[in-house]
Amino acid sequence: MNRSRRTVLGTRTAALPLAISALILTASNAAAEPVDYGKGGGAGEKGGSDKTGIYAAASIQYAGAVTKDGSTGNVTSSDVNWTPPPCWYAPYLGAKDFKEKMSKSIERQPNTPGMTGTAASGLGETQRHYEDGYGWTDTPGYKDYNVEKDGEGMFWAGVENPNEPDALKRNSCSDLPFWVANGEAPPPQYEEAISPEILAALAYQHMQLPDTKVTLAPEANTKVNLPTWAWLDKAVFDEVQATAAINAPGLNIQATTTAKPVSLKLEPGTEDAETYPASGECAINADGSIGEPYAKGKADQTPPCGITYLRSSGNGTFKLQATITWEINWTGTGGAGGDLPNGTFGNDQDITVQEIQAINR
Repeated sequence: MNRSRRTVLGTRTAALPLAISALILTASNAAAEPVDYGKGGGAGEKGGSDKTGIYAAASIQYAGAVTKDGSTGNVTSSDVNWTPPPCWYAPYLGAKDFKEKMSKSIERQPNTPGMTGTAASGLGETQRHYEDGYGWTDTPGYKDYNVEKDGEGMFWAGVENPNEPDALKRNSCSDLPFWVANGEAPPPQYEEAISPEILAALAYQHMQLPDTKVTLAPEANTKVNLPTWAWLDKAVFDEVQATAAINAPGLNIQATTTAKPVSLKLEPGTEDAETYPASGECAINADGSIGEPYAKGKADQTPPCGITYLRSSGNGTFKLQATITWEINWTGTGGAGGDLPNGTFGNDQDITVQEIQAINR
């Protein structure tokens, strides 16, 4: 008898969170150690010493311009509706290791207070799924936990994104662990199975862009009605890359997310100012720089990128905000690739504006 696919948090299987709560994993951070691979069984057994299992969820390794502690990076997506994946499915355990872990978990459940009625029924259904090969409409059963195929594939399980603040979203990859043969793609119904596209989004989430401190002339201290030139040299303003990769038996995929600067927006920190151009958006030049360096003799010219303050900052300062927009795309294993939402990142700079009645140039 077939049934529809069951999930950990499904209302029809209320007992399953108790049965496999240990299998919903927390993603490793950027500083994670490589995955610890172990042997699937003893010599002479099917799935013996020449076959490999896994004792931990395959960790995602980050490289390039990423945070070093696994935290979210400093990129703000220009698309308010875009978010990194809150969870995904990834290789978890080989058949023998999964059987050991899962069977112990199931054995403990009957002694759990309140495990009666619907809860007990759901637990029994889970047990039949992995022990007796009891399947559902789009999910086959796994007789004796697929031990006969140990080393030929892995059970995949849900992994939480630790940087996702919404607990419901973080726990939404709640399907029961499922089997994927080495070298084969996960079944199509598991849209959240780890992929180059998901890795690209995670690289985006962890990306660390360089500080945006523009060069100003005059620097830090300027005068009322005196144009302040602003620019960024190509040498300190270039594209950055972040890579996310995952490796497990039969699986080796990665994605590189590239951020390329395309414009600089200046916000003076007061309404009593004029920006150049009027939009405050300074486009990138053909050589990759932004704006134009100030040079002697240009004091009477209008800068291509800059600000004129119309009143004094008094005893304080104005906070000039310089924000760079980055065009972001990605490439991944198998020739995959595409665009991601533009990202922004900026810095504040304190500007002192003095009132001078007469200026000699």
